[in-house]
Amino acid sequence: MQTTIYRVHLTRSKVPEHLILLAIIAAAIFLTGCATSSQDRERANSHVTMGTAYLKSGQFSTALREFLVAQSLSPDDPEIHYYTGLSYYGNGMKEEAKKQFEATLSRDPDYSEAHNYLGTIYLEEGLYDRAIEEFNRGLSNMLYKTPAIALNNIGWAYHKKGDYQTALTKYEAALTREPDTIIRPLIQKNMGIAYLAGHNIDKAIYYLEQSINSATGMTESHYWLGISYLEGGNRERAIQELRLAVETNPESVFGLKAREKLDYLLR
Repeated sequence: MQTTIYRVHLTRSKVPEHLILLAIIAAAIFLTGCATSSQDRERANSHVTMGTAYLKSGQFSTALREFLVAQSLSPDDPEIHYYTGLSYYGNGMKEEAKKQFEATLSRDPDYSEAHNYLGTIYLEEGLYDRAIEEFNRGLSNMLYKTPAIALNNIGWAYHKKGDYQTALTKYEAALTREPDTIIRPLIQKNMGIAYLAGHNIDKAIYYLEQSINSATGMTESHYWLGISYLEGGNRERAIQELRLAVETNPESVFGLKAREKLDYLLR
């Protein structure tokens, strides 16, 4: 859940890979103008333009400075609070990000992207029910442009709760509601993991292969595909996929996990 633009900053701020994709999508939604045409508003717009450019390139600290200035000039704009929240989040400052997303929602309760990010923070904190509540609030807005993101996140929350069948239902709903979603490979990967957790090896392999076919370089998908083949008794294919996981991104979490598993299998 998109993925390589923020790679340098990912290591520094330890933001999960699937969330980096969501940040890129969110950053691509440009600020829509408010009704005022005041000088302060124009100055705020200038800082927002600079901030979004920094945000998309992964320069979260620089983006934050721009959005804080914009916020001082236009304090009631929900989108500026949202972008400020993204910048804090990218810097790993989750409590500050949470406050900004809450400020966004106090000004615009239908701001689905803010609900999604607030839910994401709760998800990372292990507050799965609160996360699901926020994701569903985002989905309640029929104008939400990227519902697959929230549905995928709900699915992952249920996965973490151990309810793999409900997780799969949410992933399927995501692909049905938004079939051309940019996070399709991520959803397919999550479906594969859910089927693996439920000991349905054939379907796990199918969806993990679909994930890799949808987007090359999916290190985590190669890792889980290797584990699925291993669970299914196909040691040769397992080693092949684990090697691919190492090759695609050897220093990533799943690249390192794949190396560890390979070392065990080949010793």
